[in-house]
Amino acid sequence: MIGPEIIEETAKSVVIQDLLNQNEISIKKSVRRMFLIANSMHKDAIIALKNSDTDLALDVMQRDDDVDRLFLLTAKQFRSILRGARVPDISDISIDEYHDLRMTAAPLERIADHTQKIAKVAYSMEDAIPDDVMELTEKTSEASRKIVDDSINALYSSNAVLANKVIGNIDEMHSMIIELNESLLTLDSREMVIAMRTVADSIDRIGDYGANIAEIAINSAMADK
Repeated sequence: MIGPEIIEETAKSVVIQDLLNQNEISIKKSVRRMFLIANSMHKDAIIALKNSDTDLALDVMQRDDDVDRLFLLTAKQFRSILRGARVPDISDISIDEYHDLRMTAAPLERIADHTQKIAKVAYSMEDAIPDDVMELTEKTSEASRKIVDDSINALYSSNAVLANKVIGNIDEMHSMIIELNESLLTLDSREMVIAMRTVADSIDRIGDYGANIAEIAINSAMADK
């Protein structure tokens, strides 16, 4: 069905709302859902790459549409606020917070796009990736994903200390990216080198977008004081 989407999910419950009606869901939940989907896409894309799982890779690629729909929803919600409309959370969230959440939605949408790129590589990869290269890819991917995870936590908890720590971790992740790219030079297949460079670049970009969210979190936390 068009419209109904899962917006919250736990081991014991699922919350479904109609996203065709932008007044039925808060922007906080929209952005949080974008993060949850993008985060799961990132995890699964790396698993698909490691296990040559084309079905999982295809599933990840399709999930990008869910993030795109939520991104468009946040844009509609923010425009509604600017026009003076009554929307969920209006009594709890200031216009500045709405603006920060709207800004956060953009890098999350790009993170999902780069995760989709990784999934596309996993879907088309014919040969198994050497264990040492795959291990380094997983390690670098986890560092990148943690940057995004911590940045979202910093934003939602107004934690400027955590956000600054995230930004401080970027250089370490970039060093890991350099190490990963150097390891690709040992590969015999030129096609695999090109494909894995795409993966490395997307992992790098995901971390950078996470740092962008951390900067938004810092500005948001400072504005609250």
